[in-house]
Amino acid sequence: MIKINLLLARKEKKRTGVRREMVILSASLICLFLALGFIHWRTYQEKEETTAQISQAKTQIAHFKSLTAEVTKAKEAQKTLQEKLNVIHALRKEKSSPARVLDELSILKPEKLQLESLKKEGAKLGIEGIALDDETVANFMTNLRKSKLFKSVDLIVSEQSEQSRIKLKKFTLSCEISLM
Repeated sequence: MIKINLLLARKEKKRTGVRREMVILSASLICLFLALGFIHWRTYQEKEETTAQISQAKTQIAHFKSLTAEVTKAKEAQKTLQEKLNVIHALRKEKSSPARVLDELSILKPEKLQLESLKKEGAKLGIEGIALDDETVANFMTNLRKSKLFKSVDLIVSEQSEQSRIKLKKFTLSCEISLM
């Protein structure tokens, strides 16, 4: 009879099975480490991108805050200008307001004439000034007479005076402010 030792074959099968399991285990561990490494790398990349986006958002916030401050200043300036315009419009609506009288005088005044004082008593207005010559004073009086705001324009005094060796005409006018 022949005896066959099957133990060796079983041992061989066990060894090859163990080797196969070791290879599979090693390959599984390598795949696991590769997968974990890839996940770690991808997470790090996302963290870097998010950090960059956060810093970019912070710079944009700072920029927009400065713009907000500028807009606020511009709104305040616009508000003050609107208030000034409202005052100007209110003064223009008043027919005989001092501002309207001064505005009209500045428009009608010739270049070679300088006003020194204005005196208002009721509807009467006294104007004192200096001009280069009588013709300039006459032009000013004509302009005042043409205006709808002034009436009864009369020359009270016209005399010659000298300032810095220049001969000038000092004058005083009287007129009435027309209440339209």
